Amino acid sequence: MRLGFYVPVFAVIIGVSAVAHAQRFNPGYNDDAATPAPSAAKSPTTDLATTSTVMRTNSMSVLDDKKKLGSNDYVSFRVVEDRDNDSQRLRVNDNGELEVPYVGLVPARGKSCKELAYTIKSLLEKEYYYHATVILAVDRVSEKSKGRIYVYGSVKGQGPQEIPPDESYTVSKAIIKAGGFGDFANKRKVKLTRKNGQEYTVDLKRVIEEGHTEEDLELVPDDQIYVPQRLINM
Repeated sequence: MRLGFYVPVFAVIIGVSAVAHAQRFNPGYNDDAATPAPSAAKSPTTDLATTSTVMRTNSMSVLDDKKKLGSNDYVSFRVVEDRDNDSQRLRVNDNGELEVPYVGLVPARGKSCKELAYTIKSLLEKEYYYHATVILAVDRVSEKSKGRIYVYGSVKGQGPQEIPPDESYTVSKAIIKAGGFGDFANKRKVKLTRKNGQEYTVDLKRVIEEGHTEEDLELVPDDQIYVPQRLINM
């Protein structure tokens, strides 16, 4: 009877000593769970999650057909038949095109991943694949612009521009983004035409060189800016 009493008491003493030893020599010791406290789990990044999705499926039928792609969006791209177990990260450029291996530039802006995947599939099967299963998923979405404006005339880089989402975009900023004025540009008679037909003349010489920034009109979607040429180089 006495021996039966001392054995459990001895075991309790040994257990308490072990806990005390662990606390002394291991500050991270958690005596509630008898293991070190786990660190906070990190949520996967969008890139990793998307890459995993692209690698996990071999079916084009499950691709996203809702979200429309825009400039500066990134997508993960894979052709199942390549069997290299790797995906590529591709960017939709400023012109709304995606540069696809073998195919080259493909219009992507305004298309869903599913629509674009079937377009690429068709192009690949014309020359390079007997059968191509194209897997495409959004990798990273760019900040959306407010819309587009158009600059033409005597500037160094004519064409459409995206209105940045986080700033007041004015006529002078659009000219700067277009590379600046051409050699014979008439800075005093820059013409702004709104979608509703309203027209304004902006004297950018006064705005830029004389500091009259209040005359620098803020742009809205579908504005057209035309920079005429001077009759003589003055």
